[in-house]
Amino acid sequence: MTEDLDEDFFAERQKRSGHETAEKLTRAWVLHPDVKTTKKRRLAEHGLAEAVSLARALPGLEVVGSEVVRLPKVHPGMLFGTGKIEEIKGRIKEHEVDLVLVDGMVGPVQQRNLEKEWGIKLLDRTGLILEIFADRARTREGVLQVELAALTYQRSRLVRAWTHLERQRGGFGFVGGPGETQIESDRRAIDEQVVKLKRQLETVSRRRELQRAGRRKVPFPIVALAGYTNAGKSTLFNKMTGAEVLAKDMLFATLDPTMRGLELPSGQKVILSDTVGFISDLPTQLVAAFRATLEEVLEADLILHVRDISHPETAEQAADVADILTSLGVTSATPQFEIWNKLDLVTPDARAALELAQEGRAGVFALSALTGEGIGALLEAISGVLSEARVQADLELPFAEGRKHAWLHEQGVVRQETEGEAGWSLAVEWTDRQAALYRRL
Repeated sequence: MTEDLDEDFFAERQKRSGHETAEKLTRAWVLHPDVKTTKKRRLAEHGLAEAVSLARALPGLEVVGSEVVRLPKVHPGMLFGTGKIEEIKGRIKEHEVDLVLVDGMVGPVQQRNLEKEWGIKLLDRTGLILEIFADRARTREGVLQVELAALTYQRSRLVRAWTHLERQRGGFGFVGGPGETQIESDRRAIDEQVVKLKRQLETVSRRRELQRAGRRKVPFPIVALAGYTNAGKSTLFNKMTGAEVLAKDMLFATLDPTMRGLELPSGQKVILSDTVGFISDLPTQLVAAFRATLEEVLEADLILHVRDISHPETAEQAADVADILTSLGVTSATPQFEIWNKLDLVTPDARAALELAQEGRAGVFALSALTGEGIGALLEAISGVLSEARVQADLELPFAEGRKHAWLHEQGVVRQETEGEAGWSLAVEWTDRQAALYRRL
């Protein structure tokens, strides 16, 4: 348990499991608690549909049933009331369910009690998303990030079984595993492994920062795709760049970030970045673990917020994405375009309404990444934003302002520099946006 995570481990984690279809599928029942006292953006039925889609995104699971559970309040020890627990227990037996998925946060004590009452394993929303990420991670950094997030999650749940590196199909043993171990021994083992993972992640993060520094020296602007999971970012990425990134009608089809060069109609070259999709109630462990990857969005000169405009809760999804971008530190200084994707799935009447809504709104582009409709106009608009006029300026910086001095060089805007007794004299050439960012430092 305390051994180093070596290359063999990562090689094994990256293999696609080919035995799931041959083995018996895990029969899952999905529950979406609708607590009366909790304010939510979306309808409970839509929340349940998303939870079912999450479950179906995990290989080896078969969703045999789902339901919204109306709750006047959360019961501290069992989550649900005794009557509802018995009712669900009957359905579990009737449908021969192996695993219950609860679309929400379930406390460690609640999980232990419900598993004992129902006699089967239970997985909450965080655990399910971690399992999906574990199955999708392909790069070394992705595997490390998911492993760290999973260990952080598991450490808080040592009232139940914890198994290290138990893999049935690339997950973390939440769905299946041996059994109980001693809590203190487990906690110590987890802490040791967390320290090792953080060290390895620091090494990978430093490498990523070196790559970013190298890109900054080559003045290619970065355009980042961001948006709710399954909004069609990878399909748009492929259509714009000619790449073949995995694009499926599935939640979290893309996990590891991908970058490709793109030549705009103006002849300007940019770097297009495809990032992991966001989702409502994204586990805090994942946000923390994937911060280094998500920092690609912070580095962007332009963010394309891709929306599935055909989704019944597209506005709520957009609000969730905006919240996450703000939490990452994205400000209004970074230009954003809003991409209304999946026009091919919109009815003629709805399309007419969208055209009316789009009128007079700058930076909004309705298109279909699948058919290519509207992408030409988007590329022209990207050219316009990224070829904005540059102005020259002279700056005097004292040596105490080393951070600003470094930032100017990172941005590649310094054209001439001389060093005096008190500081630097610099001639810069930058855009209005870069000047605004500099003033905020």
